[in-house]
Amino acid sequence: MAHDSWIRVAALVVVLMLVVFVFGRRRRRPELGTPAERATFDTLHTASLAAPPLRDGLTPEGAQRAVRHLRTLLGTPAVALTDGSRLLAWDGDGVHHRDQALRHAAGVLHGGHVRVLDAAAIDGEVACEVLDCPLRSAVVAPLTTGETVVGTLIAYGGSVSAALVRATGEVAIWVSTQIELAELDRSRTKAIEAEVRALRAQISPHFVYNSLAAIASFVRTDPERARELLLEFADFTRYSFRRGGDFTTLADELGNIERYLVLEQARFGDRLRVRLRIAPEVLPVAVPYLSVQPLVENAVQHGLQAKEGGGLITLGAADSGSEALIWVEDDGVGADPAVIERILAGEGGESVGLGNVDSRLRQVFGDRYGLVVETAEGAGTKVSFRVPKFAPGVHVGPAAP
Repeated sequence: MAHDSWIRVAALVVVLMLVVFVFGRRRRRPELGTPAERATFDTLHTASLAAPPLRDGLTPEGAQRAVRHLRTLLGTPAVALTDGSRLLAWDGDGVHHRDQALRHAAGVLHGGHVRVLDAAAIDGEVACEVLDCPLRSAVVAPLTTGETVVGTLIAYGGSVSAALVRATGEVAIWVSTQIELAELDRSRTKAIEAEVRALRAQISPHFVYNSLAAIASFVRTDPERARELLLEFADFTRYSFRRGGDFTTLADELGNIERYLVLEQARFGDRLRVRLRIAPEVLPVAVPYLSVQPLVENAVQHGLQAKEGGGLITLGAADSGSEALIWVEDDGVGADPAVIERILAGEGGESVGLGNVDSRLRQVFGDRYGLVVETAEGAGTKVSFRVPKFAPGVHVGPAAP
């Protein structure tokens, strides 16, 4: 998350540096204030239009939507975007030069430095037989992710000035930050998906065996109860192993927890008691998929199962201003706080679910939104976390069963 924040700051700095170049290229519009204010507004507005298409990475579709805004930033007759092997997008005059763009980009793709090309250049010349063609030179700047050159930004014009060379380089840096943010988003998504797969593998074996054994015990003595439990088990597994959707509503997560507890109560009987304290206004809040159920499972398996006579689990959710507070508490055997600390630090332990949920919460919302665990040996355990009611990129999408 810290690396992500630094990249966003760098992107903003680059945009602000572009204001110096754009300032001298804007028409006077008295109603918008001073020239500096107008230049700042125009540059930031144009950059905001170019950013969303680039957040999908360096793709033909995103490049085509972004390139006209990049040409507005640079104020040149034409702009092209390439990746390492093809022209992705062209905007502006001189479309008969499109087929030359990748040749113009070749030196920068291999060398990684800004280059200026003109009619006198030996390699990659921009000479043209069309007398009134406005494209006589080009500035080619690399697009990078980390240390790797993944494409180029080419600004075409009649002549090259030092200001244009600098502006093209700065715009290329800004575009590179957007591409790198897209890579980070993809990496985060893959990491979360891997965490969920690991969590499913950790949950399923013991629970499936115990649930089926409990259901089997009622087949002869209470067939209707066995049928109801089997339906609950089917709905629980359908939710737990669904595909798609990183987030779900708290209401859906609680519905799945209810199925889980019904199945566990069939096994534990009166030894497992449950108390709910749920504020209705937080039920629509989006939470990471399978973020609460593992905490309840941990309370049953590690808190109450080893306690003679069983115990009580309290599941709560409350409105806390711009956030929702969610907690799971048990009066079971508790744990050594040092052990819990090692689990949350990713150093192993039996409660794999705790570390998994903590990691995903921090990946999605930031470090201040990790799990808070209050426990001591013989004193029960309370696990709580907060989620913002509204967060960028967090929404409940469709999920396939």
